[in-house]
Amino acid sequence: MSTPEPGELFTIGQLARRTGVPARTIRFWSDAGLVPPAARSASGYRLYDAEAVSRLELIRALRELGLGLDVVRAIASRVTTVAEVAAAHVAVLDRQIRTLRLRRAVLSTVAKRGNTLEETLLMHKLARLSAQERQQLIDDFVDSTFAGAAPAAHDTPESAQDTPETSIARGMRQLPAELPDDPAPEQVDAWVELAELVADEDFRQRVRTMALTGRRTADPLALDYQAVTEHAGQALAHGTAPGSPEGKTVLDRIVGPDMTAAPRAQLLRQLETFTDARVERYWQLLAIINGQQPPPSVVPVFGWLIAALRADLGS
Repeated sequence: MSTPEPGELFTIGQLARRTGVPARTIRFWSDAGLVPPAARSASGYRLYDAEAVSRLELIRALRELGLGLDVVRAIASRVTTVAEVAAAHVAVLDRQIRTLRLRRAVLSTVAKRGNTLEETLLMHKLARLSAQERQQLIDDFVDSTFAGAAPAAHDTPESAQDTPETSIARGMRQLPAELPDDPAPEQVDAWVELAELVADEDFRQRVRTMALTGRRTADPLALDYQAVTEHAGQALAHGTAPGSPEGKTVLDRIVGPDMTAAPRAQLLRQLETFTDARVERYWQLLAIINGQQPPPSVVPVFGWLIAALRADLGS
């Protein structure tokens, strides 16, 4: 495209041929005040000068970047700068990219799992929640479940009494500030499962029972966690029946042969209260959402120990 001569005027058709912008588009932009004519011919046709060529190039570039006519008009009239507009649009594009990636993750999970329509809608809704909205979902669950037994979401660690239920409540609030830009399908899947879990009234009551029981238990019995996982784990792997003589031997290795019936009964009640597959699953889901390796399940191992204690006590 040759450089226009100073004072040279063009009709819309000539301007279109020179810039490659369709005449209909030039007319529309001119009507919108973006490319005002420099003069009119004797017959009333609009005539444009060299500045119009430059303005058309700018407007076309801005429109190809996705900017609306109002924004283009503000830039062309120097109300705002290209840099300011670009920064604003980068933020918008970042949000749009995040939304598209979340949608892709949701669709990938749907394709993998073969979700029902209801599950698909729930996944889409959860994926679009902001970090604050996701945190509020969990905070509401913890606040209602631990009411009177643990600090609320706005309480600071310094203002709350350090108790076992306090630690549990704090841990249950731990969510990532943001889902990753490209969340793995298992993270979206975990969000769906977690949302369903915290909405389940039986689960909420179970966690509350654990919290209140923990507060009332003045002197909980200590248990060697490593001994449980080692000995009960081996018994479970080898198919040792909890009520068999071999099971009794394993039980004595864990709790000690000198532990009498009363403390064994207390330990059984303690384990029955605090061993729950759904609560364990909550912690596993939090780990997945945070991009961490979920801890292996230990509920089956403690379930074996509970069964062995019941058999030993004849209950």
